[in-house]
Amino acid sequence: MATKIRLQRGGRKNYAFYSIVIADARAPRDGKFTEKIGTYNPNTNPATVDLNFERALYWVETGAQPTDTARNILKGEGVYMMKHLRGGVKKGAFDEAACQQKFDAWKQAKVAATEAVEKKVTDAKKAAATQNLEAEKKVNEAIAKKVADKKAAAAAAQAEAEAAKVAEDTTSEAPAEEAPAEA
Repeated sequence: MATKIRLQRGGRKNYAFYSIVIADARAPRDGKFTEKIGTYNPNTNPATVDLNFERALYWVETGAQPTDTARNILKGEGVYMMKHLRGGVKKGAFDEAACQQKFDAWKQAKVAATEAVEKKVTDAKKAAATQNLEAEKKVNEAIAKKVADKKAAAAAAQAEAEAAKVAEDTTSEAPAEEAPAEA
């Protein structure tokens, strides 16, 4: 029986979520499977993979053929790296301790790279938020200036109207006072 390591789709429409499964090569994508060895969520940045490393390594070593996407996931998790290192142990190139040490060094470098990507994404989000806040402050300052100019213009118009009214009152009262003074 030819076995495949493949992704089995789940999740809702426009939000895919995959199970990493071992299945017969003739079985349909979402059909019957032998064993579930992990999950893959491409909706997060970076994509989230939860994998049973030992079972995946067992199936790769026993000859299960992964699909292209499953192979990329397994390479990213280090399954193929460990298979390669175990091949070196079998040939006598180095011992099991050296194999584990090399794998741990590779895994630490991989984790550091992933953390750097996550940090870059969060820094970009913070920078974008700061930039949006500054732009919003500028817009708010422009609106506040327009409102202040409008209020100043209204106050000036009201002051002019009051000044005109006072001037009108003084001119209408002045002739009335002058008339009795002349008579």
